[in-house]
Amino acid sequence: MATGFRRALALFVASALPVVAMAADLTVSAAASLTNAFRELGPLFEAANPGTRVQLNFGSSGGLLQQIAKGAPADVFASADQETMDQAQKQGLVQTSQRRNFVSNALMVIVPATAANVPGAVTDLAGPAYARIAIGLPASVPVGRYTKSVLEAANLWGAIEPKMIGANNVRQALDYVARAEVDAGFVYATDAALMPDKVRGALTVPATRPILYPVAPLAAAPNAPMAQRFVEFLASPAAQAVLARYGFGKP
Repeated sequence: MATGFRRALALFVASALPVVAMAADLTVSAAASLTNAFRELGPLFEAANPGTRVQLNFGSSGGLLQQIAKGAPADVFASADQETMDQAQKQGLVQTSQRRNFVSNALMVIVPATAANVPGAVTDLAGPAYARIAIGLPASVPVGRYTKSVLEAANLWGAIEPKMIGANNVRQALDYVARAEVDAGFVYATDAALMPDKVRGALTVPATRPILYPVAPLAAAPNAPMAQRFVEFLASPAAQAVLARYGFGKP
């Protein structure tokens, strides 16, 4: 009887261990432009919080919001724009009181490193030398919305939209330019700096509104305490130093 009890107890403990491990996981859904920086920040957070494993999920901010709204498990959401986070807030998906901006970015036009033509102004993109231009899909990709807003303000959207090669996220736009599949593309300054041997920054484009990245714990976060701690961690000097090294500015 005692042997049977001990065996049953051992099986119970063994079956419970994976649940304990999963409870320590922290899932962070973040905008694609944060990929490199967050891959470095994840281990730093783990080192400061032993027993916690950071799971990173990257994509367009709009795509990530759709995943979260459909019930995809996540603890933290970091968006590349205010509009997407506003939508998350209206749907009651994030903890509003803990929402904060943690970095800023800039919009740039880039061209392939081997390009014969380099625009000196955004208006140049309306010319025949630029037949294919990579732009994030404005419906779901923040960099696409920033781009469309700039082009509309300059009365250029009508001329450039027909040339648009839609990208599902900013990294896809970067890849199109790096592979010289397009003549130019709109990305963030942080992305433009990732491939200096394959793309060339042509010009920084003043956005019609500040490019600020908000972050917030999810209202239904499976690991709520660590979600709040991760949001606070992003504002720490150590995390800000890493983000600055990847080109992000202060919020």
